[in-house]
Amino acid sequence: MMKSVKCMSVLVFLLCSFAGRLSAQQNIQFTQYIFNSLSVNPAYAGYKEEWFAQLALRSQWVGVEGAPQTGAMSIDGILDPRDRKMGLGFQITSDKIGPQFTTSLTANYAYRLQLDADDTKRLSFGIGLGVVQYNLNGDMIRTSEGGDQAIAIGDENSMKPDVRFGVFYNSDFWYMGLSILDAFSGSGVTSITSSPSFNISRSRHAYFITGGLVNVSPDMRIRPSLMVKEDFRGPTSVDLNVMTIFNDKLWIGASYRTGFGLWKKDINKLDLGKQNSISGIVQVFVSERFRIGYSYDHVTSQLNSNQNGSHEITMGLTFGRVPRSFICPRVF
Repeated sequence: MMKSVKCMSVLVFLLCSFAGRLSAQQNIQFTQYIFNSLSVNPAYAGYKEEWFAQLALRSQWVGVEGAPQTGAMSIDGILDPRDRKMGLGFQITSDKIGPQFTTSLTANYAYRLQLDADDTKRLSFGIGLGVVQYNLNGDMIRTSEGGDQAIAIGDENSMKPDVRFGVFYNSDFWYMGLSILDAFSGSGVTSITSSPSFNISRSRHAYFITGGLVNVSPDMRIRPSLMVKEDFRGPTSVDLNVMTIFNDKLWIGASYRTGFGLWKKDINKLDLGKQNSISGIVQVFVSERFRIGYSYDHVTSQLNSNQNGSHEITMGLTFGRVPRSFICPRVF
């Protein structure tokens, strides 16, 4: 009983840490976004210039009762194989944390501009349109005093639109992207809800991603990358990643995630910028078209003693390759 109470207390603290307010929540963040950035930038759709399908499963803060359980499926590719100017991608995600369950469906379109005669540099502009459904099971919520009118009774649902924009530049050896997700969140966009008092929605998020590729030898490449995530309410989050690629088949690397106060916010007084973690990441190309990835996140802050880290598995499959000679493989 005491262990359960302790776990729930930790979960409440974590929820408060990653939410700007009770009516908003952070977007899902995958450690292995580096293998497929469609989840953070719609302009990424079609980047690989072949159709790519991915399944991602994440179990976060293992050992904490009600901790997040996340799943995502996506597919993206090129609509016009000859000119490779238009990319299309779809993504379905589901996320369960305690009594709250969120499901989203997004369609992404990217228009890609050729910037040089050799077609080694592209600038893409993307837009994503979707819908997010929120569900809250009030029967799972327990309060110290009964009869709290602010607590949902039974299941309550809310459905809201999701609009996202992005720009993505890439050459054969480096890339950079900027995007905004849930662009109109908190701007008075109407929702379909089962209760006028039910108001859970994701915060507006901005992402900056960049990275490069260094050819150390014919059999080894180094792929450093960085992501900055801003939700305009909580701490700014930064991911620093380094992957080493052996024979274009085995990827081994690590990631460091931290938060800091980019500017003064109301939540800064909670000193949440010290919630750091380190991750180990591995990806194996079982065949030319099928890959499997695994990552483990270890929290380095005071929360470490209350949970057993986070596990994430991805599986990716490419198909419909466009005949073209690349200077180097598509590793972004």
